[in-house]
Amino acid sequence: MITLVLGGDVNIQGRTKPSEAFARLDPLLEGADLRFVNLEGPLDAPMAEALTAAGINVVSCANDVTHPPAAAMANLAVLDGAKIAHCGAGANLEAAHAPAVLERSGEKVAFLAYTSLRRAFGQAAQSGSPGVAQAFATTAYQPDPRVAEIPGRPPVVRTTPVPEHLERLVADVKQAKTENDHVVVSMHWGLPGPDLAEYQVTYGRAAIDAGADLVAGHGPHSIQAVEVYRGRAILYSLGNLVCDWPAMRGRHLDGLLAGCMFGDEPRLELIPVRRGADNECEPLAGDEAAKVLRYVADVSALRSTTVTVRDGIASVAGLGVGA
Repeated sequence: MITLVLGGDVNIQGRTKPSEAFARLDPLLEGADLRFVNLEGPLDAPMAEALTAAGINVVSCANDVTHPPAAAMANLAVLDGAKIAHCGAGANLEAAHAPAVLERSGEKVAFLAYTSLRRAFGQAAQSGSPGVAQAFATTAYQPDPRVAEIPGRPPVVRTTPVPEHLERLVADVKQAKTENDHVVVSMHWGLPGPDLAEYQVTYGRAAIDAGADLVAGHGPHSIQAVEVYRGRAILYSLGNLVCDWPAMRGRHLDGLLAGCMFGDEPRLELIPVRRGADNECEPLAGDEAAKVLRYVADVSALRSTTVTVRDGIASVAGLGVGA
């Protein structure tokens, strides 16, 4: 049995005491075998202390803020110096698509990371140049079926994964699964708000079909649904966690920490967190926790997934069934 705690977007900067960045979350982080977040933003050596103090074992570097490629490589050097595993970016295409593998209790967990959000040019890793692993999508606009009778109705937005990106992701997951006991796929994707883009569902389910045990999403800076598909969970967005990015001050304050247990009886629990007036992230309790988790339950029900809320914690039903 292996336990993981996963968080969403993390941006650490400008702190006089970096080691205290996760201090209010420590009770939720300690005790897990592995701790994962998406590192969204540049990281210097002093700020890496925040991750090491919190026991963060592995991070995703596949996101739109890891730009230009030289900045991505600088991040990786800092992470290597801090002995924090990373995935989703590298010196070339193969390195960006290589999993970070960690072993606990005699079992190996592989982490893969991709981004559907990116700068327009020059951010994706190539065979001979650095960058991130991408899982991009194309966008089309379909006229509303009633536009002929009601002019001005907004179009239906259709999104589809880029075929070669989808094929590479599926191949990566299959390869990782043959070499490891468990595979976690990190996806940086989506738009703010509760609505999912079609491509999120396609990529997420394809990762599960290929053998992933869990898909952890982030990027919209807001919480989105959980879907149990073939007995495994897709966390469409965990929202923000510790976030010092000035553009996020006072915005997108809520997030989730996901506690996952791999084993004969898999479990997934969700705990809501929020950044307060001092921008420090801490667990929610009482009515505020219940309100956030009821929202999670409501949007997850739209994905035919049952989320039960009790005492400030949400439990996800259906794991392992039909896997």
